[in-house]
Amino acid sequence: MNGQLMNCLNHRLQDPQVKWRLVLTTLLCGLVLTACKRQPNATPPPPPEVATVTVTRQQILLTTELPGRTSPYRIAEIRPQVNGLILKRLFTEGADVKEGQELYQIDPAPFQAALDNAKAALGRVEANLPAVKSRANRYKEALADKAVSQQDFDDANAALNQSEADINYYKAMVETARINLNYAHVVSPISGRIGTSTVTDGAIVTAYQPVALATIQQLDPIYVDVPQSTSELLALQRRLEDGRLTSKGTNANKVLLILADGTKYPLEGTLQFRDVSVDPSTATVILRMVFPNPKGVLLPGMFVRAVVQEGLNAQAIMIPQQAVARDPKGNPTALIVDAAGKVEQRKLSLDRAIDDQWLVASGLAPGDRVIAEGMQKVQPGVAVKEVAFDGGSKQESKPVIPPQTASSSK
Repeated sequence: MNGQLMNCLNHRLQDPQVKWRLVLTTLLCGLVLTACKRQPNATPPPPPEVATVTVTRQQILLTTELPGRTSPYRIAEIRPQVNGLILKRLFTEGADVKEGQELYQIDPAPFQAALDNAKAALGRVEANLPAVKSRANRYKEALADKAVSQQDFDDANAALNQSEADINYYKAMVETARINLNYAHVVSPISGRIGTSTVTDGAIVTAYQPVALATIQQLDPIYVDVPQSTSELLALQRRLEDGRLTSKGTNANKVLLILADGTKYPLEGTLQFRDVSVDPSTATVILRMVFPNPKGVLLPGMFVRAVVQEGLNAQAIMIPQQAVARDPKGNPTALIVDAAGKVEQRKLSLDRAIDDQWLVASGLAPGDRVIAEGMQKVQPGVAVKEVAFDGGSKQESKPVIPPQTASSSK
């Protein structure tokens, strides 16, 4: 039986296909055994590569951008001060007018007549004064000689006093008539741009009527009123008190303006004052700024954004925005490389975004190496290989106001 089995096996081995299958099976088994023997001695993969930024302190000028609206520097509503008929309008609607320029001519005839009447009455009482005064003087001398009674003298003296009072009265009447005559010429109290006229030639107007004849607005300079929340104001005061901000060495009252289309207004303004009361409906205080407006670019009621200087932060820490991540609770975090070359996670407190960087309030110290690129490939505790971050030169904050008014250094 065994002989027959061996003969059959020898017969099968003579088949070329069986020989090749046997050879291939032997080679595969050898490769598998070789790979299994070499597995414990395989070369470990290299550490992941990350780009880092070294944290340094720098001096930056902090600003706040607040929305607001423009309003006229001065505004005057033109109303008549006497009753009368408008003879002529003497200005062009929408034009610039000067202080003292005549705007309307009210019919002066009634006021001229009143002035002439008052002058005539004054002249009449002044003509009687010498005679009354002479009589009073004679009665005074006669009284000393007992030639007249005391009553006669008192009557003469009273007549003199009444004549002098009448003269003062009619002088006031003359002055009143002259003032009313002048009021027939309606003039501009300020220089500015005048709007539309609500009356035309031939209209009847009354003194101090509720409807203004026209409105003049002074546009150069012009106000910008900006609301600031009380929380922002209190936070700024705390930073100044804590020494994190200083206004020394800065033009603290200088303000820049961004127009509604995003362009920068070419002229600087000045912060004039902060309002002393809080609007209870919005919990804001009003900041009033003054801007020169020689070309009339700014018009009343325009929406603008004001860039207000807060102060200098001489110990600011800035990192690229891409270096900051958020944990599941939304808190900002950053990955740093420690002294051993391993990744460590830090929780941060952020102040604000400035251009493409974050201003860090706490969580980092000078010398920390923050991972700016490659965060997706690592996790805390993993050893990494560091390379310089290509954007590391951007760590110096771009000033948010023009260089001539900003100070920024590493």
